[in-house]
Amino acid sequence: MQSRVQKLIQSKVSLAPMAGITDYVLRSLVRQYCPDALLTTEMISSEFLAQNVKTEITKLDDNHHPIVYQISGHKPHLMKYSAEFLSQFADMIDINMGCPVNKVVKGQDGASLMRNPKLAQDLVQAVKEGTDKPVSVKFRLGYTHDEMNYVEFGQMMQEAGAELITIHARTRAQFYSGVADWTKIKLLKENVDIPVFANGDVTSIDSALMCLEQSCADGVAIGRGVLGDPTLINRVAHYLKTGERLPVPTVVEKLEIMRKHLDMEIALRGEKVAIKFFRKFYPYYISGIPNASKIRGVMVVEEDYSKILEYIEYIKKNISEQPIA
Repeated sequence: MQSRVQKLIQSKVSLAPMAGITDYVLRSLVRQYCPDALLTTEMISSEFLAQNVKTEITKLDDNHHPIVYQISGHKPHLMKYSAEFLSQFADMIDINMGCPVNKVVKGQDGASLMRNPKLAQDLVQAVKEGTDKPVSVKFRLGYTHDEMNYVEFGQMMQEAGAELITIHARTRAQFYSGVADWTKIKLLKENVDIPVFANGDVTSIDSALMCLEQSCADGVAIGRGVLGDPTLINRVAHYLKTGERLPVPTVVEKLEIMRKHLDMEIALRGEKVAIKFFRKFYPYYISGIPNASKIRGVMVVEEDYSKILEYIEYIKKNISEQPIA
């Protein structure tokens, strides 16, 4: 059973799921640079999926494999249905047990499941009934600092049939504040027999190496680190495979990737919707350049595509061709 998971995680790097971020376009962009990293969709609500089928959710290209479809929920029958439906697209089904957002937790989904490990086990078993693909879980260190039950929780998920764990090295109470405590993941790794991927604060080759050293994990799941740099996953995967450090994109290269990213979103969503959707990405792509905050302030309210292209060309002409650390 474990060998089929090993085939999916050979690169030792995965794209972590991020709501509203890891859409079809970003997954496609990461794949353009990295041919074999494990991709993960953004979280898909089992409640939503039971009532809607949107092509944007299931859309993928042949080269997107290996890919994980992540689902959330707390009702076993809906989670089973979601697994059945998504198995035609996925190489693995992941259950979200770590999302810290209030509306998710209040609905008994996400990180709230760490306070109800028996239900979490039931969900894993239900998903396994709905799919012949491997099932993984993603969770955190615990709900609060005083409720760090991640080792016992991980063991229970393994007992229920999970074949891979991805753990974000923060508690739900921390959300994304503070520093991810990779050292704690080592204890989980020592107490389960299935692969463990470490998540949180991996933003470079060096941080990936430090994370792997401290956690003894089988790989790293990179989320926010790809914002503004979809090449990061490939650079980490390439280093782990060859020991060679590929160069960090220059400012001009990042601007070209940003333009490509925007164009791909427009092709998917239409110009008007895509331009508004894309506003969240500008701060990451232009971070570190002179007058970034002023430029960001202008770009996030611009709705004219031709004007956006003008701004990009203006920035390129007024900066030096130097890499951003």
